[in-house]
Formats: sequence, structure tokens, C-alpha cells
Amino acid sequence: MKHFLVVGGTGMVGAGVAQRLAEAGHAVRRGSRQADPASGRVALDLVRGEGLDAALAGVDGVFLMSPPGQVEADRLLAPVIAAARRAGVRKAVLMSAMGADADPQAPLRKAELLLEGSGLAWNVVRPNWFMQNFHTYWLGGILGEDAILLPTARGRGSFIDMRDIADVAATLLLRDGHEGQAFDLTGAEALDHDQAAAILSRAAGRTIRYEDIAPERMRGILVGAGLAPDYAEFLLLILGFFKAGYAERTTDAVARITGRPPRRFEDYAREHAAAWRR
Repeated sequence: MKHFLVVGGTGMVGAGVAQRLAEAGHAVRRGSRQADPASGRVALDLVRGEGLDAALAGVDGVFLMSPPGQVEADRLLAPVIAAARRAGVRKAVLMSAMGADADPQAPLRKAELLLEGSGLAWNVVRPNWFMQNFHTYWLGGILGEDAILLPTARGRGSFIDMRDIADVAATLLLRDGHEGQAFDLTGAEALDHDQAAAILSRAAGRTIRYEDIAPERMRGILVGAGLAPDYAEFLLLILGFFKAGYAERTTDAVARITGRPPRRFEDYAREHAAAWRR
């Protein structure tokens, strides 16, 4: 039995990674702001830099991700990587984002480079936009205005199910043979938001449309939902990349690593149809 730390272990991706590692018979610590020994949660706050050494003591492998809503991934993850090296961690898998490697000054790319130079066995996974955004972040517009409200025009994205990301990350932590590689993770097909809206409409049994909105309106939606202004600007930036076509590429990484194809958007929509019904 090995011991693993999952940073962000109570979030959707992190919880999936923790579950798969536990199902494989390993001991898992779930990093969280509040400890709860009964559920395997250990106190870990990357923003404050608290709990690192205790959380990493005796750990064989670690799943790394930057806290949601934060733009300074390199600053937040550098202490974790350093602490992992001090603790003798053997392997680390970092969740970055597709396209992060295009800009050496991007905070996520800086975090990737820190891990690559750490001396740890490493992998980086760079997922595309999450399918789960449609029943979380974009849900307000769907329920309130019957519309997916985004400034992406006819841009297409190869949306990926968060469960596929968790499957890949857990597999990389458990199996040798892929060390020192980065993988762009995508779904099987690229869809624009009109196509996505049509699929959601069939699943939910009501009409959901896509509305291409101005970036200024999107900024207001994001800040109004409680996002920090700097993170809202970051999201607007990458939504612009989506509109320009940078999110439409597909890869076979999920199938190569897990041995099965990625989940399809239609399957995701059927499973979560109740979220879009009034």
C-alpha cells in the first residue's frame, strides 16, 4: 500500500483522484482547508502556505493543482513542490490547462517548469474546458434565461469530463512508464456552443439556446458571481482563445493512458439532465 496526498481533495477533480486511489487499495490524504480525520481530510491551505510539511510526511505520490479562483499558480505551487522534495515524495502529477505551455510567462507554465526541474518523477496533465461547467458555472444563464451565455461566437471546444481527468491522473500516479511527459486531455469531439445547447435541450426536454454575448457583459456576470476581478480577466482571456479556435483540437491521451475512450458530451448531458430542468 502506498500513501498519496491529493491537493484539492474535496473538489470535483481532486475527489475523483482520491476515490480512484482509495479504490486501488491505497491510503489517501485529501488536502482541504479544514481537517477531518474521519473522512481523510488533512489541513492544507496553499494560499496561506499552511500545513504543507505535515500533509506531505510519508507520502509516496501527490496530485497537484492550483486553488480555484487564483491566478498566481506558480507562487502557490512552488512551496508545495519544494516541500514534496524535502519529504522524499517520489512522484507528482500536476493538473495544468490546455494551452498553458504556449506562453512561458503564464503562471501555470511556470508551475509546470518548477515541477519539471524539481527532481521528482513527474507528469503534467493539461485538460481542455470541463463538461461540468454547464451544470455549475454556466447554470445561472441556462436556468434564468434559457441560454448558455458566453463570448465565444462559433468557436469549438473538445470538452472533457472531469472524471476522465481524475482517471488519467490516478493512473499516472499508480503506474510507471509515462514519467517526464505532459498530456493534453480532451474529449472525443469538438463542439461549438450551439451544438452543446442542442444536446442539452434534448437531454433536458426543453429548449436551451446559445447566446454570444459581449466580453463586457461576461465580465459583469463573473464579477457579480463573486469572482475576483483578476480571475475574471483571466477567464475572459482564455474565453477569447476559445473563440479564436484554440480549444477545438482533440487528442488520444485519455485512451492511451486509461485504455478506454473519453466520455462523450451526450452521455454527460443525459447523466445530468435534471440540472437543466426547471
